[in-house]
Amino acid sequence: MIAIEDVTFHFGKVLALDNLTLKVLPGLSMGLLGPNGAGKSTLIRILVGLLKPQRGSIHVFGEPPSITNTSRIGYMPQLSALYRELSAMENVDFFARMYGLRSKQRRRERVEEVIRLVNLWERRNDPLLHLSGGMRQRVSLACAIVHSPPLLLLDEPTVGLDPELRVSFWEYFHKLTASGVTLVISSHTMDDAAHCDRLVFLRTGRLIAEGTPQGLCQATGRAEATLEEAFLYFIRRK
Repeated sequence: MIAIEDVTFHFGKVLALDNLTLKVLPGLSMGLLGPNGAGKSTLIRILVGLLKPQRGSIHVFGEPPSITNTSRIGYMPQLSALYRELSAMENVDFFARMYGLRSKQRRRERVEEVIRLVNLWERRNDPLLHLSGGMRQRVSLACAIVHSPPLLLLDEPTVGLDPELRVSFWEYFHKLTASGVTLVISSHTMDDAAHCDRLVFLRTGRLIAEGTPQGLCQATGRAEATLEEAFLYFIRRK
């Protein structure tokens, strides 16, 4: 699904990604875990075609990423790309058009389906200005999935969500991967990390460990190790 080889990216003198090599298999959720500045958002922006690596190569569906060819990718950015003056439904319909849903009937059906899915039907006609931060996150997710993409790139999708809503997001993410959808999810919380099929620990743009949540914990040699302890263990090894 995704092949990343020796990718390096700088913002001026700041090294955001350092010789990163990684593969993402289809039908799994891959978590990118690391503190702010670890390179998580930079990598997702490269995968969606918003940035280009300065060294190395990336292939998504066997091709270099391109912002003009995102019909098979759903992207939920860390900072909302929604239109605050439009309603929740108008925002989702706009993104459905942008993603290529040309049939008016099919687009209407799909927009209504995802609005219900994120539990915003009663607020569907409210402008984004009148919605809470958590509700806007739900609208953003609806925009990313409205065209049923086989690959989702989600940058900090659960930031600002209350615990109940965070659980509902992950329940839906698990349903997606069970149906064959691939997810790449960035996060700096261990709660999100524990839900992923595989994890990549990133620090200052470098991959310091990769594996299943259970495998990374077991690698510490402590039977009861947490993911936080595993992350610190691999940092110290490097």
